[in-house]
Amino acid sequence: MIYVVTMMVSNMTNYVATAVLMAPIAQGVAAGLGIALDPFLMAVAYGSVSAFMTPIGHPSNTLVMGPGGYRFADYLRMGAPLSILTTITAALMIPHFWPLHHVGMR
Repeated sequence: MIYVVTMMVSNMTNYVATAVLMAPIAQGVAAGLGIALDPFLMAVAYGSVSAFMTPIGHPSNTLVMGPGGYRFADYLRMGAPLSILTTITAALMIPHFWPLHHVGMR
């Protein structure tokens, strides 16, 4: 959920601002659940740069809009499937490389 929320917010604001906004929220969620912080911060990091559905979230999206002749709807049409793919990949890979338990916990 942290990844999805971060990704959606990142589509409406700058990706750096999104990471700064979501990191303390992720920290609070991890602390509240009593599990490792690393996977939550990685979800914020990857979610904040996954702004594929609008030209607003990332400067590269904005830069190619005019010269490429893209419309706002083009980003949604191509970005939504890519966002689904990255969400599935993140959901599988983040817990694999950054386990939810603290080192030494069983």
